[in-house]
Amino acid sequence: MADDTDMDGGDKISYAAPALEKGLDILELLAEVGEPLSTRAIAERLQRSKSEIFRMVFVLQQRGYLVREPGTDRLALSRRLFDLGIRTPGGRQLTSIVLPLMERFSEESGQAAHLVVLSRAQTVILAATSGHLDASVMVRPGYGRPALAANSGLLILAFQSEARRRSLMRDASPEDQRQLEDPALTETFTAIRRLGHRSAPSRDIMAVTDIACPVIGPSGHAEAAILVPSLQRHGIETDEAAILLALKAICREAGAQLSL
Repeated sequence: MADDTDMDGGDKISYAAPALEKGLDILELLAEVGEPLSTRAIAERLQRSKSEIFRMVFVLQQRGYLVREPGTDRLALSRRLFDLGIRTPGGRQLTSIVLPLMERFSEESGQAAHLVVLSRAQTVILAATSGHLDASVMVRPGYGRPALAANSGLLILAFQSEARRRSLMRDASPEDQRQLEDPALTETFTAIRRLGHRSAPSRDIMAVTDIACPVIGPSGHAEAAILVPSLQRHGIETDEAAILLALKAICREAGAQLSL
């Protein structure tokens, strides 16, 4: 068996694994573009032959990492990577602690709630509870948006040190990287920290107010956010102050448990 190694002064060793690298290139490309691509398009973007990409795509489909868009030849990432991510020790601990509290909140308030974290400069919903109202807004786990384009993302970033914030945003677009330098955004972060929450119109859905509070971990930073999409309905008044009060209480309780 060939031993593909590269010695640099005897201190560093690098191993070549071409097949693995091709598979990772495909996954990273699809994650970056955010839309399904055909095998031909993947090969062109990665500057590889269609035949070698076809073999890797076949294996990734067989293992459940890729799915084919119905009625087309385009491929997209499945939920498998997301599911693996939340099964890590950190993801399991966060979900196991926060989800029961969210379920209690939804049972008492009737409101839907979403557990949100940041990954690669994007918000990602780890879990959701539905509540019991006859009309509410539910977003599926795994859904994500650029952190600076989401109220939950702004909230989580507000409760970080500057160094940690930059680390969380290192995979952001150049435009979002520049926006981090904007004094107006710094003022937004300061205002969110002062209030201890974020309550603002949804950036996704009309007639919805996002009410979000941070889950502060033992490091003093926000490990996640719990977001309630409060739906405005004709003839029904929603007590958003009561929602916020209950939400802050379960976030404090979750943070205290994470510190144990």
